[in-house]
Amino acid sequence: MWFIYAAAAATCFGLRGILYQWTSQRPLDRNLLLFGVYVSGTLIALGMNLFMGQPWTGGVLLGILMGLFSFIANAAMYKGYAVGKASLIALFTGLPPVVVVIVAYLLWGETLNGWQLASFAVVILGLLLIKYSQDLKLGKLKGVQWGLLTLLFFAFTDLSSKQATLAGAATLPVLAVMYGTGAVLFGTVWTSGRLQAAGQVVHTAALDDQAAPAAALLPTAEVAGSWSSGRTFAWGMFVGISNIAGMLFMIPALREGVTGIVSAIAAMNVVFVLLYAHFYLKELMARREVVGLALALGGIVLLRVLA
Repeated sequence: MWFIYAAAAATCFGLRGILYQWTSQRPLDRNLLLFGVYVSGTLIALGMNLFMGQPWTGGVLLGILMGLFSFIANAAMYKGYAVGKASLIALFTGLPPVVVVIVAYLLWGETLNGWQLASFAVVILGLLLIKYSQDLKLGKLKGVQWGLLTLLFFAFTDLSSKQATLAGAATLPVLAVMYGTGAVLFGTVWTSGRLQAAGQVVHTAALDDQAAPAAALLPTAEVAGSWSSGRTFAWGMFVGISNIAGMLFMIPALREGVTGIVSAIAAMNVVFVLLYAHFYLKELMARREVVGLALALGGIVLLRVLA
């Protein structure tokens, strides 16, 4: 059953990736978007638990770590895309399952048999081929530190989620804490950015000794014709549905399955984004991507057969 949960999580995260890809082409505030994503997750988890009545035990406090790690991973990823090569950061986003497998072995003694390990390696190789870019060279590694942080903290998010299940935390309460933590952090960053932008505008107007027009008191993003704060937040709330849906499947998968394999299957969400780009955006697939896709899917089939 855990394999089905993991595959469902990958599907939901794939939909989230498609929505993120579409959103990346729109002029909006990323921190406000993610604030909406996490507020949505918090409200959905709390609302569902009103009917489910899952217990609030001490283990749900691990949701704070899950939210913190998720926040750092997303922040590092966006920073990496801003200052470094997108292909380099994308490459690192395919590697968290490797860290998860190693740490899960060290912490909980989880091991893979020979066939599972081979299948896992095939999946990771496929993901790396999909994300690899030929323009990656030793002299073009700007932003590598942000890529490493992205890799580590996405892995830590999966590992802390597993630890929450081992501590007996119920799914909905721990997700409410996780998303609540992330909402507070992204909300704080967004508010800080708004105040800083407004302060800079007022300071500039004071130096010019002129009264600033009303529009100038707004952050630059909104003046320049970007999405309004309300629209951005509402869209984040919508995208958040796919995000928490993935976690609602991910937690049971981690509870029942091998942590590294579940993480690898969930990482297959990139396949959905690739297929979306090919069939909807009409982007051509490179031969490397086709081979990577075949390897990743083949590895997943093997994991299913050998599970």
